[in-house]
Amino acid sequence: MVQTPRIPDITYDQDYQLWLQQTLEKLRLRDYMAVDWEHLIDEIESMGKRDRHRLKSNLIILLMHLLQWDFQAEKRSGSWESTIIEHRRRIIDELEDSPSLRPYLQQILASAYTTARQRTKAETGLSQDSFPQESPYDLEQILGLG
Repeated sequence: MVQTPRIPDITYDQDYQLWLQQTLEKLRLRDYMAVDWEHLIDEIESMGKRDRHRLKSNLIILLMHLLQWDFQAEKRSGSWESTIIEHRRRIIDELEDSPSLRPYLQQILASAYTTARQRTKAETGLSQDSFPQESPYDLEQILGLG
């Protein structure tokens, strides 16, 4: 039996990046007994939450700029257009990497729109009644695919 060299343990709290590198190395060496499973499982769960949070954040920003674009046409700018393009790209890239997030995007659309509507009101000074109660855009329109 070949002995693999033992990697000194660095705890998750001491140095996250080193812990991550060492955990990957332990997995590559199939040194499963040395893996900090509790923190590894937490990290994998957190990765999914971060992806969903990032997707929702990009959707809110995109919806805000679509509302501004449509309801303040006289103030349209290249900056708004650039933001729309950029956040569409971010969402589409995320969906290409993880197609299983598409139903989640549909699921959060109503709440993301409510947040975007409130933030757009605050940013523009327009009344909340200036914007539709429900999203005037479907997912394909939001992503520029329809």
